[in-house]
Amino acid sequence: MLALVKTGPGPGLELRDVPIPAVGINDILIRVHKTGICGTDLHIESWDAWAARTIKPPLVVGHEFVGEIVEVGANVADFEPGDLVSGEGHVVCGRCRHCLAGRRNLCANTIGLGVGRDGAFAEYVSLPMTNVWHHWQGVNEEVAAIFDPFGNAVHTALAFPVLGEDVLVSGAGPIGLMATAVARHAGARHVVVSEPNAYRRELASKMGASLVIDPRERSLESTFEELDMVEGFDVAMEMSGNATALRAAIGAMAHGGGIAILGIPTEEISLDVNAIVFKMLTLRGIYGREMYETWYKMTVMLQSGLDITPAITHRYGFRDYEAAFDAARAGDSGKVIMDWMS
Repeated sequence: MLALVKTGPGPGLELRDVPIPAVGINDILIRVHKTGICGTDLHIESWDAWAARTIKPPLVVGHEFVGEIVEVGANVADFEPGDLVSGEGHVVCGRCRHCLAGRRNLCANTIGLGVGRDGAFAEYVSLPMTNVWHHWQGVNEEVAAIFDPFGNAVHTALAFPVLGEDVLVSGAGPIGLMATAVARHAGARHVVVSEPNAYRRELASKMGASLVIDPRERSLESTFEELDMVEGFDVAMEMSGNATALRAAIGAMAHGGGIAILGIPTEEISLDVNAIVFKMLTLRGIYGREMYETWYKMTVMLQSGLDITPAITHRYGFRDYEAAFDAARAGDSGKVIMDWMS
């Protein structure tokens, strides 16, 4: 099969022939239809310091996908060839304290698809049946392909109750865009998006933001009077990994507010703990999805009318992967999809 492979240390990926993955007794083999490019994939392709520490080539990369089951292992139940599925990219051990308690998203022994094991930027991918999500009939395949990052958005957006609340989203990358739509769908009164990139500010408006600002030109506090906010934001989502953005969010929070932090900074961030203490704020780190409650929430929100398709802005055939990666790395893009059936 054809696959995008990190063949050795250094920048770049190669499209090459590799063996179709083996299928164990608990595994499912999937013919990949579409994939989404993630920030993790960009790190691996560029071979930055994180990739150099983490990745052991050769490796088939990629973890966001949708496809059709072609083969199931002897122990697999409730899945059949022809089913349309996506995969949870965190393969857990199943034996640690958290796994045995049903808190699989907290497994410390997680192996990442396309990071610690061969991934989905290929014509076929194999996963344990416990990592496979069956889609309902009629799902948009492009949306199904990005259930992994969509799950990050849902996990972050629903970390604190947002019904009737004033919500801040710092960073309008693809996950921040989807989180904006989720917060609106879940009943937020106002959703303010802070984003320096003009292209993504426009996308944020399409995703349902009440107000979109350029943080270089306008402070968060300047939105309070315009939106009839008495004290500050009730809930904030930090999606950017930017130190200034996180400090600004803390300063603009109402007493007792909650901040869900998904953005990953490239260096340590110093914070004014006095502001956190005296405002009685709750800061919560978010990683991945809750298996599989988040997946259920994603599904029913889409079925009840949530639309995240405006966040998908670029589409390429997999043979044009270099152009697809260039688009994903550029600021003027949302989610980038690669088609593996063309």
